[in-house]
Amino acid sequence: MKKIRILGWSALLLIFVASFAVGFKVAAEHNLDDGYEIGDLADDFELKNVDGTMVSLSDYESAKGFLVIFTCNTCPYSQAYEDRVIALDAKYKPQGVPVIAINPNDPSVKSGDSFAKMIERADKKGFTFPYLLDEGQKVYPKYGATRTPHVFLLEKTPIGNVVRYIGAIDDNYQNASQVEKPFVENAVNAMLAGNEINPKTTKAIGCGIK
Repeated sequence: MKKIRILGWSALLLIFVASFAVGFKVAAEHNLDDGYEIGDLADDFELKNVDGTMVSLSDYESAKGFLVIFTCNTCPYSQAYEDRVIALDAKYKPQGVPVIAINPNDPSVKSGDSFAKMIERADKKGFTFPYLLDEGQKVYPKYGATRTPHVFLLEKTPIGNVVRYIGAIDDNYQNASQVEKPFVENAVNAMLAGNEINPKTTKAIGCGIK
């Protein structure tokens, strides 16, 4: 009986070690423990837009900054924020801070987030901003995005694109009319005015990236 118990515990230990190893491998491949912090310089990227063109931050020569928003087709939180993201682009793109939306999900895991479905969604909603596919999931781990939606406000400076705000769009995903703290709007307004952003980070509320 004692020998059976030892064998049982050994089997459980092997399962735990194997599971940990797999999890560690995934984390290592996607650098899930990393990600930008406030004040970091964000790398540029080149991703495919729903119109078939390749888009990089460097394409926007006159930009003062960027609202890089990781979002997707299928997440209810992302869907709830779509009109607000369109409104953010309409308000801040003329002021030099356009929205750059990126779908970080793996379409082999979430078929509703395929490139073809992204084209359909962008057309249906009338997106006024680039909607890019993070093919191979190479960009979102660098940013440290974990949810959809997840916002990164970048300020374009002589030394590069500096991360100024990370987090949620506002404090009420369910009802735009009941928002009390428009985090992103406050952050962009402060950045453009040269004032301190407060808060610089908030908790992103949404679906986990697949």
